[in-house]
Amino acid sequence: MLSLLTRALPRPRPMRKLDERLGFASAGRTILAKVFPDHWSFMLGEIALYSFVFLVLSGIYLALFFEPSTAMVTYHGHYAPMRGEQVSAAYASTVRLSWDVRGGLLVRQAHHWAAHLFIASIVLHLCRIYLTGAFRRPRELNWTIGLTMLLLAIFNAFAGYSLPDDLLSGTGLRIFNAIALSIPVVGSWLGFLVFDGEFPGQEIIQRLYIAHVLLVPALLAILISAHLAMVIRQKHTHFPGPGRRDSNVVGSRAWPTYGLRSLSLLTAVFAAVLLAGGLLQINPVWAWGDFDPTTITAPSVADWYILWIEGALRLFPPVEFHVFGLEVPNQFWPGVVLPGLIFGMLYLWPWLDRRWTGDSEAHHLTGRPRESPLRVGLASAMLVFMAVLLVAGAQELIVQWTGWTVESVRNVLRVLVFVLPLAAAFMGRWVAESLRRSDLDHAVELGAKDMRAGLRRAKRSQAQ
Repeated sequence: MLSLLTRALPRPRPMRKLDERLGFASAGRTILAKVFPDHWSFMLGEIALYSFVFLVLSGIYLALFFEPSTAMVTYHGHYAPMRGEQVSAAYASTVRLSWDVRGGLLVRQAHHWAAHLFIASIVLHLCRIYLTGAFRRPRELNWTIGLTMLLLAIFNAFAGYSLPDDLLSGTGLRIFNAIALSIPVVGSWLGFLVFDGEFPGQEIIQRLYIAHVLLVPALLAILISAHLAMVIRQKHTHFPGPGRRDSNVVGSRAWPTYGLRSLSLLTAVFAAVLLAGGLLQINPVWAWGDFDPTTITAPSVADWYILWIEGALRLFPPVEFHVFGLEVPNQFWPGVVLPGLIFGMLYLWPWLDRRWTGDSEAHHLTGRPRESPLRVGLASAMLVFMAVLLVAGAQELIVQWTGWTVESVRNVLRVLVFVLPLAAAFMGRWVAESLRRSDLDHAVELGAKDMRAGLRRAKRSQAQ
């Protein structure tokens, strides 16, 4: 029906000429006829896509007013407590953007909230893929692309968070520099290269700006395009159900049903981040002050997507190790080794899962999480482990709220970071196995009912 409608519609002469050379009409009909599953969890990836679109659009607006420079200037804006002070051009332009530019604070805060939504939706999307087994053959490359996008999103959010050159972001850069310096052999060279000399250097804001507005968004756009192309080429996964097989996809066509639903989600994402930007204050840089290498904000809490690394740094014991005669600072293990192990395991997971399960078949039907209790247990342990590290990153706030000593809070968290993930792994696996057994018992009961009904029908037919 869609094909007949598109053929019946008149096309202007220039469009016909263009179609004769490019052949986009047939490709367009194929894309518009593509079927997408209707389950809500498949929209998580689209939320990430639309968050990225908002980040690009709002970032273009912010770039018109931001000055990526550490040169000292005198502030003469509307924020009275800073008037007449000597601050960096980056910090002054951020404060002017917030106080003097019409709609600047709204767009800046909405941009920040959209970055949080972008990373969170990628994480949730990857959790869905992991728990349903959608990373299995033939989608190992898509899993790898998704993880790479997550790493790039975290780095780009950190770069954008550091651009205002305020005291809080400067503290984050100081921690990043300490982690870089802790890398054996190449750490000092790497820190010198990134900061163009001793911390804080004079070029870091300009370099982060280029990475934030040009390099990383371009890489993300390429990866998103590749991801969508593979989804179209390989077709979408979908949950098992009546009429659903590995050879088909049951759901709504791209146009008009799914397209209109997707456009509604786009407007909802834009509305949500703009509403948050207008009502929920985030990163008030004028309250922190400009960056001073001799000053550290206390209590300072980083954004959640890097707070877990700071929590690991705080919980790691203050011990030094010697490897091949070289002293390795204690920041190296939680700041470099731990993230490397976590993401390295995630990158290798499709192949590790294939080796452990012996399942090398192609899968287009996903499974429910309960069908793989081990997977659920590992996911539960990892999520709880990361949650404890997030809490550890904000331990000064806990001290402030509870009145406990820093050492007491840290010792409690050092115990919980091992105990709670093990308990979560056991509980997650037990719940998944219980649900799976319940499904099996229900299936057996239904089978027995069907068998008894069949016997009764057979008896009635014999009696007649």
